[in-house]
Amino acid sequence: MIQLEKLVKKNLPKEKEGKVASYIPALAEVNPKQLGIALYDLEDGEVGEAGQSEVRFAIESISKVITLMLAIKKMGIQEVFKHVGSRQTGFAFNSILNMEIERAKYPLNPFINAGAIATTSMVVSKTGDDAFEEILDFARDICNDPDLYLDQIIYHSERRTGNLDRSLAYYMESKSMMLGDVVTSLDTYFKQCSMMVTAHSLANLGAVLANGGVKPWDNKRIIPDEEARCIKSLMMTTGLYNQSGTYSRLIGVPTKSGVGGGLMSAAPHKYGIGIFSPALDKDGNSIAGLDLLRDIVDGLELDIFD
Repeated sequence: MIQLEKLVKKNLPKEKEGKVASYIPALAEVNPKQLGIALYDLEDGEVGEAGQSEVRFAIESISKVITLMLAIKKMGIQEVFKHVGSRQTGFAFNSILNMEIERAKYPLNPFINAGAIATTSMVVSKTGDDAFEEILDFARDICNDPDLYLDQIIYHSERRTGNLDRSLAYYMESKSMMLGDVVTSLDTYFKQCSMMVTAHSLANLGAVLANGGVKPWDNKRIIPDEEARCIKSLMMTTGLYNQSGTYSRLIGVPTKSGVGGGLMSAAPHKYGIGIFSPALDKDGNSIAGLDLLRDIVDGLELDIFD
């Protein structure tokens, strides 16, 4: 097994080059001097851990992967991608410019905020007011984490500062892009971003995707292999916001980030990887976490393009 503790110690000082998310007040209070990793080995089912791998933190945008999986389960992949695209936008994750400039009929991918809100609205359209409870139960299942929970302080902080997300949602509603009730969809979205996970939780989620949509701890299939491949390809091309192309070259493993400091990676047929370090770069990705991930990928020769 690769020496995880050594790599955590090496990369932790990189946190000084980043800053915790401050536009959500509750996240601004998180201690930046943290770095943890969990590595789920599909070959033997063992999970290696180091650093703050069991510290809970807000899942934020990594929840978009979970909601996309649930929407696909409920509606089928063809129907989902009638309402959201699958390509990079060239704009910030919370920008509306791509839809306005291109006069798009739907958000350009499910991992920008507009696309994620639209995806959540798909779940709401099928489940109604109980949508978040279903998302929470689904997250606990596919993260193999029964203690995963909604943090009320972060949720209310998200709601208070979420006016840009509201503007995205009501813009889409005005263009008939929202399938579910706008108010319910927004509230569900704020809640899903406020779920509290660990690096271990995210390693389990990554392992499901790396294992072709099958939970490796009980061999139960969540989504078909074709749909797991689709999600991994989206993670590769859009999962790290405007740095997705750069890190496809530098790391070469499907990865999704969140401004809570999480990274979730799926190395096909090999590993699920979860990382936590809350200090972010200018694009909203964990700065020490990405360097640690790069060391892990290099050490285990996981780059899918090699």
